[in-house]
Amino acid sequence: MCGIVGYIGHREAYPIILKGLKRLEYRGYDSAGIALYDGCDIKLSKTKGKVVDLEDKLLKEIPTVGSLGIGHTRWATHGVPNDVNSHPHYSNSGNLVIIHNGIIENYESLKTELKNRGYSFKSDTDTEVLINLIEDVMKNDNLKLGKAVQIALNQVVGAYAIAVFDKNKPNEIVVAKLGSPLAIGIGDDEFFIASDASPFIEYTKNAIYLEDEEMAIVRRGKDLKIRKIKDDSLVDPYIQELQINLEQIEKGGYDHFMLKEIYEQPSAIKDTYRGRMLVNEAIIKLAGVEDNMKKFLNADRIIIVACGTSWHAGLVAEYIFEDLARIPVEVEYASEFRYRNPVINEKDLVIAISQSGETADTLAAIKLAKSKGAFVFGVCNVVGSSIARETNAGAYTHAGPEIGVASTKAFTTQITILTLIALRLARAKGTISSSDFRLYLMELEMIPEKVIKALESEEHIKKIAEIYKTTRNFLYLGRGYNFPVALEGALKLKEISYIHAEGYPAAEMKHGPIALIDENMPIAVIATKKGHYEKVVSNIQEIKSRKGKIIGIVTEGDVSVRELADHVIEVPETLEALSPLLTTIPLQLLSYHIAVMLGKNVDQPRNLAKSVTVE
Repeated sequence: MCGIVGYIGHREAYPIILKGLKRLEYRGYDSAGIALYDGCDIKLSKTKGKVVDLEDKLLKEIPTVGSLGIGHTRWATHGVPNDVNSHPHYSNSGNLVIIHNGIIENYESLKTELKNRGYSFKSDTDTEVLINLIEDVMKNDNLKLGKAVQIALNQVVGAYAIAVFDKNKPNEIVVAKLGSPLAIGIGDDEFFIASDASPFIEYTKNAIYLEDEEMAIVRRGKDLKIRKIKDDSLVDPYIQELQINLEQIEKGGYDHFMLKEIYEQPSAIKDTYRGRMLVNEAIIKLAGVEDNMKKFLNADRIIIVACGTSWHAGLVAEYIFEDLARIPVEVEYASEFRYRNPVINEKDLVIAISQSGETADTLAAIKLAKSKGAFVFGVCNVVGSSIARETNAGAYTHAGPEIGVASTKAFTTQITILTLIALRLARAKGTISSSDFRLYLMELEMIPEKVIKALESEEHIKKIAEIYKTTRNFLYLGRGYNFPVALEGALKLKEISYIHAEGYPAAEMKHGPIALIDENMPIAVIATKKGHYEKVVSNIQEIKSRKGKIIGIVTEGDVSVRELADHVIEVPETLEALSPLLTTIPLQLLSYHIAVMLGKNVDQPRNLAKSVTVE
């Protein structure tokens, strides 16, 4: 949520910051702003709405010159979305300016104290409180900006990623992080600041990701200094070489990032198992698992913690781990797990799943699990992310950047890596035969080609979308491995088209949802031949007798469902445990095309953020 961009160096800051804000739009936001130092003073412009609205306003309001600046996209927490609450924010004197991601939980008490000292506030934000707190510390103790930021942050409770500068010392930007991501790009006598690397990938491949409770003073023409906020100790910076490139974060001819990412799934799945799955040798090699095999094999149970789409991938993994490796699994919403005083100990193994690696609730769940002595294994996509650093071990999905807010390739690559882990554990435990193990590897290797085949149904799916684009409600049904796919299909439709949709186990339809079914209710039923096919056919007959409109997701060559359904979408045949990698494809396309036909902002749906970094 929210996006930070900053620049200090020898280039004009404005085009870098504006382009960076556009690249961070996927994070979700409702307003945007930029502050530039033009050599004499700070020039600031901000507005409710999109970055394009800010661009129009900027050209009318302020000169876009200067080699130092900061920019922000805001997702409202304290204060409604409007021009005044948008970032950046000035201090009372007008000398300091700040951008901030996160939440200052004790802002009300700090605000009261500052008001008593004569400070006034124009906005409803916690951020304006923070910048005035910094100014108060700086003024009363006659301190430099960096030290004032450090002292002020030791007084706040909450989460933050901030960038601050002082117009009286325009050769530096002070940045700090706790709970919200912040990266520093290191160029030739220039520095870039951003919530992730996408705003500066075309300028430098070298980046530092700040750890929690670290701050940096980024000075023009000088080496970067990183310190601990708590005790002021120096930190030796670890410079990473970025693995993404500019082409990966652009649309590449597709109308939307979401559609591009749907079509990237064959290569993303292949990249996830490449080098880890050696089919000819019948070997799976996962360093994070191999190095901690005893932890996995001796675990009393596996607890999976995740949110949203990652939680659905965890549900699929529950079936896979219990079926193949015979290890008990519980799947928890991270947001509930962290607050309900769960029973957890050193014999438990926790798998935390997050595309971004920055999900606040999942990070909090990780810290809770570790405090109880559990071993925590992370599954995420973003190299160097907070979850990758916080967990005891882990595995990256290698999906590449996912810009669309509605996750697509994150889901299938998470299932892929979790399947590899389950298979490796099953082999180590002896709960799968050599022949079945080889069969799984061969089938998994063929999944990318089968996803390509499933994508060939897009034109057919567009016709179905045209029929149901104006419906108000949707049901999604699945059994076994495909019940989580039904949940994920419903989530996709809700996220981007704003149509109410619910996913259910097909057998649960009779326990309530069947009352909703009439001639106006479309029901997407996942009815592949493997698994409980006959039971699902019976469910379809029950729906048909009540005049429900059936969209069947079926295996190629299916006859029985075709005779009952109003529409069928075929996917190639595979093993039941691998079928979610195929059955999710038509549901992604159906959601996408309904949303496009309704004129929705597919890549940036309302009220949503790609990475939920605040509670």
